[in-house]
Amino acid sequence: MPSSLPTSLAVSDAITHYRQLRELTVDELAYVLRMLDHPISADALAEMERCARPVTVDDLVAISYALDTTPAMLLSHIPIDMPEPEGPLATGLPGDVDQVELRAWLEGKTTLDRESRVGWWKERVARLRVRSAHHEEQLQGAYAELRELGDLGPVRRIMFG
Repeated sequence: MPSSLPTSLAVSDAITHYRQLRELTVDELAYVLRMLDHPISADALAEMERCARPVTVDDLVAISYALDTTPAMLLSHIPIDMPEPEGPLATGLPGDVDQVELRAWLEGKTTLDRESRVGWWKERVARLRVRSAHHEEQLQGAYAELRELGDLGPVRRIMFG
């Protein structure tokens, strides 16, 4: 699979991933698509999964529906065995757009102009700070519990020997 086409790689791997997740064979997915009036042969689907055949926008929509997911999920999928990307996650986008931001853009939740991207990252940093503070509180609580258990150590040995 050519590494220069990140969106094609994402969609190809996503089709395989969601098809297997739904426990469908290529033939069964082809049958479902035929029932949806968007016939794609099993051979053509296998070629799409190998990134040997392009996926049209019509194919993308029909396959997404047949696999009970969304076009955004297929487009923003990152193959599990994909090495660290050398460039953008999707064709034609800035290289620093991560998967979460890509999916938000695909779903129309953000734009990729400079001002929106700065706002997106500020919001994300704020959410991460809240999450970090929550984890710190949980960690301190766990330490306190362990200290209490440590104080009970000799009592446990006497009672439960």
